[in-house]
Amino acid sequence: MDNDNNIDFKDLWKKQSVSQPDITDLLARVGKFKKAALRSLWISNILLCLTSTFIIFVWVYYQPQFISTKIGIVLVILAMAIYLLVYNKLLENYKNIDATATNQEYLQKLISIKKKQQFLQTKMMSLYFLLLTAGICLYMYEYASRMSALGASLTYGITLLWILFNWFYIRPKQTRKQQEKINSLIEKFEEINNQFES
Repeated sequence: MDNDNNIDFKDLWKKQSVSQPDITDLLARVGKFKKAALRSLWISNILLCLTSTFIIFVWVYYQPQFISTKIGIVLVILAMAIYLLVYNKLLENYKNIDATATNQEYLQKLISIKKKQQFLQTKMMSLYFLLLTAGICLYMYEYASRMSALGASLTYGITLLWILFNWFYIRPKQTRKQQEKINSLIEKFEEINNQFES
């Protein structure tokens, strides 16, 4: 009984293992984040450039008659060009993430990327969808005017439903995923910085 009462809590406290964040694991996660972000950026560039090229081909080959069709094509291409212009500004931020940076530098770069991503995901994405929707609706008008009322209604209805599905389901899901990735990295670097400060 006496042995149970004489427990040395200080000695036990010293012996316990404290889980420190593994910096090599964290740097590997940053590298993985950087690669995924760069891959996503390049894929977006390629797909939107190919889409724009195809739209220009359709314009030249089919020679639309209505001015609304031509305005629609210009709006769709403009939407993609503006989006890519802003999105490509993140390229420099992604490239500047390097293994020689200090924890504080990593943290500042990640916070800067997060702010730019938020701007892209809110204001720029809203402008993109607005221009894209207007452009598609104007583009389709020439062809929908040749359809029956039911056919035109179905065409516009399905198209607008697809745009709404993207806006209200796919876009928020992707945004949340991107924010979770960068927020977890920022939290880990803040945790490490706080440990060094204390």
